[in-house]
Amino acid sequence: MGLTLALAVFYFYTTLPPVGDLLDGRSRGSVTLLDRNGEVFAWRGEQFGGQITADTVSPHLRNAVVATEDKRFRWHPGVDPIGIASAIRINLREGRGPLSGHGGSTITQQTAKLLCIGVTFDRDIWDTEAEYEADCRESSLWRKAKEAIFAMAMEAKYSKNDILTIYLNRAYLGAGARGFEAASQRYFGKSAAEVNPSEAAMLAGLLTAPSRYAPTANLQRSQDRASVIVGLLKDQGYLTAAQARRAWDNPAQLSEAAAARAGGYFADWVMDAAPSFLTSETTEDVIVRTTFDQNIQNAAEAALNEIFETKVREGSKAQAAIVVMSADGAVRAMVGGRKLRGVAGQFNRAIQAKRQTGSAFKPFVYAAAMELGYSPNDTVMDEPLVMDIPGSGRWSPENYSDEYYGRVTLTEALARSLNTAAVRVSEVMGRDSVRTVATDFGIDSTLAEGPALALGVSESTLLEMTGAYAGILNGGSSVAPYGLVELRIKGDDTALMGQDGGIGERVISEEAAQKLIYMMSRVVEAGTGQRARLPDRESAGKTGTTQAARDAWFIGFTADYVAGVWMGYDDNTPLSGVTGGGLPAEIWHETMVRVHRGLPARPLPMLAPPRRSEPMFERKNDRRSRDTRGGGTAEDVILDVLDQLFGRQR
Repeated sequence: MGLTLALAVFYFYTTLPPVGDLLDGRSRGSVTLLDRNGEVFAWRGEQFGGQITADTVSPHLRNAVVATEDKRFRWHPGVDPIGIASAIRINLREGRGPLSGHGGSTITQQTAKLLCIGVTFDRDIWDTEAEYEADCRESSLWRKAKEAIFAMAMEAKYSKNDILTIYLNRAYLGAGARGFEAASQRYFGKSAAEVNPSEAAMLAGLLTAPSRYAPTANLQRSQDRASVIVGLLKDQGYLTAAQARRAWDNPAQLSEAAAARAGGYFADWVMDAAPSFLTSETTEDVIVRTTFDQNIQNAAEAALNEIFETKVREGSKAQAAIVVMSADGAVRAMVGGRKLRGVAGQFNRAIQAKRQTGSAFKPFVYAAAMELGYSPNDTVMDEPLVMDIPGSGRWSPENYSDEYYGRVTLTEALARSLNTAAVRVSEVMGRDSVRTVATDFGIDSTLAEGPALALGVSESTLLEMTGAYAGILNGGSSVAPYGLVELRIKGDDTALMGQDGGIGERVISEEAAQKLIYMMSRVVEAGTGQRARLPDRESAGKTGTTQAARDAWFIGFTADYVAGVWMGYDDNTPLSGVTGGGLPAEIWHETMVRVHRGLPARPLPMLAPPRRSEPMFERKNDRRSRDTRGGGTAEDVILDVLDQLFGRQR
């Protein structure tokens, strides 16, 4: 029996590689995301902070690991009979089987398990890494026997410090951190060589259940676990009573970046935008520099919380999303839902939810008019309208308020969000022209073919719509929203990919864009978007409310930033008493007030039309006028509109 054991130990001994080959146990690399200022704001994949040794880590951390996991580590030969007997006794006392629950495994045995007893991942044997890891965690009696033999071989091959070094580098410690250096950087923003007793106790406490005790999941639970370990350190003589008291009185706190866990939605979006072999499936450690601004993200999240806490009934399941970007399409913040601190991969309503846009689409109708040379002061009739749609029958759009204002300027029509006026303008400009403008501004979704196009019956995402409005602000050029600025392999100076800006081809002239910006400023100053008005600077935008109030939008901009807000239910339940000019406009207002704190006010790049010096134009060609409440083909209505629509300024 003894000879057989010796031969088994010798066999494993001959297979063990140098210690340095065992320190990075990850099968995939990691992605570290930096904000616009170069600060870390998010991590993806398994982080490995770099190789550390038992000699270079903080003595407090080394002691905490030994005190917690294996207090006789320095003396046993890889297995600890005393520890095994104690574990069996505890398991039986608690009503479990002798090998169920407490295992009595030494640090060396745990390291053997981390090394999967020397077996490496092979795709010919396991379909996935998850299956491989499940096999490595098997806890049968035969498996434990092999781990014990492997542990004794390790004790014969390596020094105690070597074994502890492997363990310190390979242990998984929650939140994607592999090894204590990565965990220390992840949670505390410092090296594992610099942690104090309370931080060391918190890190060691993760070994039992890394997901449960991760401080980013529940800081209080992690601190409570660390308090127990401080007691162990004191009892085993690693800390004096005074040191233990200081650790208890000053529990470890997360670093600012770890506590914020900012940009989860944004980080997911950037990860999806880059090639998977450089992000989610990377075998290298990758650094991604982004457009993200943590202050703007905090502003958007605070605004959303403020409105939902003060103006939305308790228990409401309504959702909201926010996107903030610069005029060139650089996305600065993204809120994909009310769950602000969720894990990676959650549903992102800013980019994944395609919803009808309602009147938020109307600026593209008036953009077509401005591009064709019309003026904000040209006029259109706002009165009931009936159209015969081939194959669909009679269609009669109505204003939201059921009021009609007769002949109004295009500016007034947009500011009041008048539906019949928007349809008339769209029909005269031509639906193809309106679709072209919207598509060229970045609305990639399929747009409606019929006259209801002008009323936003087509679907789009908040990111698309906000990017399209950015194109209006920047003077009429299309925008491709972007978040990734540069991607490189950690340690390399040369970027593998990058982007300087998102501005594309011109869609409308700068003059047309400036006229449209003026019209949209009147939406905020005197129209449906007055709740979005900012106290210290010019702003412009547009409200949007879809049929039955299933979606409510406000998208707008200042001279510095564009922001879009969507609100609704995931299951399309109608909102109760909410329009785009209500809560979405207020969320937008609260966001932009916070975003612009400390920024000097700058005027919008808008072009106001000359003041009207003559009365409003009367209806032309009365002999051909007809009551549009009646019938008539679409062609007849268009001819009527052509006669009645525009009184041109001379």
